[in-house]
Amino acid sequence: MAIRLIVTITAAAGKGAELAEAYKARCAEVIREPGCEQFELFQSVINPDKLAILERWTDAGSLDAHARIQNARPPVRPELRVGATEREDYLYNRTR
Repeated sequence: MAIRLIVTITAAAGKGAELAEAYKARCAEVIREPGCEQFELFQSVINPDKLAILERWTDAGSLDAHARIQNARPPVRPELRVGATEREDYLYNRTR
């Protein structure tokens, strides 16, 4: 069963657009990983320093493989971020 992740990131004050730009290359890398169906970054229109990554993985195995790859990558511009990243995992059950 597919797994949906919602990851929220807070940029340093006034740095949301710069952090979003920095994530473009990472998104392009991750979407090519086996089992990745979606890896997109969104920037809040209300608070431009709040970002969300929507991920969808075909199964837990592909998400686990992604985690191993991700742990080996350098973080995306850590100086542009504040606080901890938050992650929520959901089983994806299409309702429409």
